[in-house]
Amino acid sequence: MIKLERPLQIGMIGLDTSHVSIFAKLLEHYRTEPSSCLAGTMLGCAYPGGSSRMELSYTRVEQYKNELVQKYGVQMAGSIEEVAAASDAVMIESVDGSTHLEQFRKVAPFGKPVFIDKPFATSLADAYEIVDLSERYDVPLMSSSSLRYAEALTNALQHGEQGEIIGADVYGPMPFVQGQPGYFWYGIHAVEMLFAIMGRNCRQVQTVCSGEHEMIAGTWEDGRIGTVRGRRQGGSFGALIHRESGRDYVDIQAASKPYYESLLEQVIDFFRTGRSPVDLKETLEVIGFVEAANKSRETGRACSL
Repeated sequence: MIKLERPLQIGMIGLDTSHVSIFAKLLEHYRTEPSSCLAGTMLGCAYPGGSSRMELSYTRVEQYKNELVQKYGVQMAGSIEEVAAASDAVMIESVDGSTHLEQFRKVAPFGKPVFIDKPFATSLADAYEIVDLSERYDVPLMSSSSLRYAEALTNALQHGEQGEIIGADVYGPMPFVQGQPGYFWYGIHAVEMLFAIMGRNCRQVQTVCSGEHEMIAGTWEDGRIGTVRGRRQGGSFGALIHRESGRDYVDIQAASKPYYESLLEQVIDFFRTGRSPVDLKETLEVIGFVEAANKSRETGRACSL
C-alpha cells in the first residue's frame, strides 16, 4: 500500500491514444477535489512512445505529447526507465497492444504498480510472460477496458432480485485495424464486458462472421452461454443479462458518469492499495478468449480454451 504526504506521482507510457487526453483531464480536474478519490494524484511525467507498425499510433503521438506538455505541464522523459524511476505508479497506454510486453519488461524491475490499458497483450504467450514478470519482480498489475466499469453495467450486476446470471448477450462496434489482430482492436471492449458479467471458466469459443457482422459465442464450464455481437461499422455498446427469472438490459450510454472516470477511480485505488479489482487469471482468460475467437474466425471451427 502506498501512503504519501505528497501527491501520488503517476507516470504515463505511450501517448498515442485518446485515453491519454481523457485521463490527464480527469486527473487535473479532480486533483484538489477532497470529495473525489482522484484527489491527491498528478500526472508527473510521460514517455511518448509510439509504434511504427500502426498509422493510428505514430500519427497521433505528437498531438497528445503537445497537449500534455502545454495544457497540463507534464514533463517528457527520455526513456521508459526514466518514467518508472520518477513515478510512484505507471500507466502503460500504448495503443498497439503488441508493444506492452517490451514496455513492461523495462518497467517491471522498478517494482511500481502498473496499469496496462486494453488490450493487455495481443497474444496469450505475451500475456503469460507479462504475468510471469510481474511475479518475478513482485509488481502489482492491473488491466481492464473502461467498459468493464461503465455505470450502467456495474449497477445491473448489483441487482440480483431475478436470480443468478444464466447467460449474456453483449454487443458493440467491432472495427478492425491494420496492426492489431482481429478482435484485439475493439472487440476487446465487449469481451471484457462479457467476462464482467459471466466470470471466468469459458471453455469453448465459436465465431461466425458475415460481411459487416461478427458474432462470438462462448460456452462456459457450467454450460452457460455468452455471446458477443458486433458491427464492423458503427454501433454502440450494451448488453442483455439473462437471469433465472428475468433479464436486465444494459445501455452503456445511459449513465450520468463517464465510464473512463469510473475506470480511473478503480486504477487509482489499485495504485494506492496494490490490489487489482480484476484477477490476473481473468485477464489471461480474456486474452485467451479473443485469441481463440480470432482463430475460430479464420478456421470456421470451434476452439477450446
